[in-house]
Amino acid sequence: MLNTLKATVGTLALSAGLTTMALADDLSGTLRIISDMSNPAPRAVMEGLAAGFDEQHPGLTVELEVVDREAWKSQIRNALTANPPDVVNWYAANRMGPYVRAGLFEDISDMYASGDLPGLDSVKGAMTMDGKQWGVPYTYYQWGIYYREDIFKELGLSEPTTFEEEMANCQKIIDSGRKCYTIGSKFLWTAGGWFDYLNMRTNGFDFHMQLARGEVEWTDDRVRETFANWRKLIDMGAFIDDHQTYSWQEALPFMLKGEAAAYLMGNFVVPHLREAGLGDDQIDFYQFPKIADVAMGEDAPTDTFHIAANAQNKAAARAFLQYVTSPDVQSKINAADALGQLPVNANASVGDDEFLQQGFEMLSNNATGGIAQFFDRDFPAEMAALAMEGLQEFMVFPDNLDDILNRLESARGRIYK
Repeated sequence: MLNTLKATVGTLALSAGLTTMALADDLSGTLRIISDMSNPAPRAVMEGLAAGFDEQHPGLTVELEVVDREAWKSQIRNALTANPPDVVNWYAANRMGPYVRAGLFEDISDMYASGDLPGLDSVKGAMTMDGKQWGVPYTYYQWGIYYREDIFKELGLSEPTTFEEEMANCQKIIDSGRKCYTIGSKFLWTAGGWFDYLNMRTNGFDFHMQLARGEVEWTDDRVRETFANWRKLIDMGAFIDDHQTYSWQEALPFMLKGEAAAYLMGNFVVPHLREAGLGDDQIDFYQFPKIADVAMGEDAPTDTFHIAANAQNKAAARAFLQYVTSPDVQSKINAADALGQLPVNANASVGDDEFLQQGFEMLSNNATGGIAQFFDRDFPAEMAALAMEGLQEFMVFPDNLDDILNRLESARGRIYK
């Protein structure tokens, strides 16, 4: 259904106080936006964005079409080709690659270069391909290690900053009769998160992305070093038993009951921990520790806006991208009562949620480390599916590593060709 939003501005309309908008008030015509923010809270945010932008530009008509998020994955190419809107939602990094290569997304590098998009330095890399920028992020969230602070206090542990400290903590946790980490790898992607961090910490963000682009062999010694670091944890019994039989939610009780001390997970785990009865004095968060002397890349899946290459109203589309990434708007749409995630603009603010504050500080100071989009977004879909199967297999049968790497290398040669 196509919604034309004019004049009526609801509680999420975001226009007050936005003095940073320098683009002209004489925007005219129609701005067509297709969004996949179809769940209730994100949809309310998207409708508020459209209404607030509409109010700022009286001569402009904003048309917003909200489509189902899963359906959009198969519809986006046709939408960009047949009757292109001006602005669309999508994802950062390699997930935008097919549409960049097909010439369906607009190059907006000049907006970054001219200073029209201040405060986005830490996330600019996620929008960069072939040395150019192809859109803007509007929300993301951190990954890291969420842990039972009360168990750490009981055992006299402090947050580790190095892998050696991580393993030393882990040994004390095991000696207390607990597991270090819960994980549910039944649906594979959680194992991808462990590989992301171990590979970025062992070999650096740039190497990790080279592997994602198919430029590095899976049998490379540097990849083997990542698995060697992973095996140190597996061999010491760090992970819960039979994790391959649990979904990520089904693995939560191990942490809730204190049978495991930590979970490598995205910030979306926090409401589940709170709803299950853990207070903020019982849980805390730390950045995945340093392994080698490389920049600290982070997983932070990022949702984005792009201008269609064949958009009819590019002036309005560019103004909308400025609007949605401005500090005031970023603060409001990512607030706990809206998206409940992290603003992408380093000049925005977060509320008093301690986990959002920690994530914002970590990611806003990560301009040199690199922002990855998570394994199944950064790798091509077929490669990601096969590789995550191999990662889960390695966690259960680490002696199968040679077999796994040879299979993945064979798949790399076929898939990227």
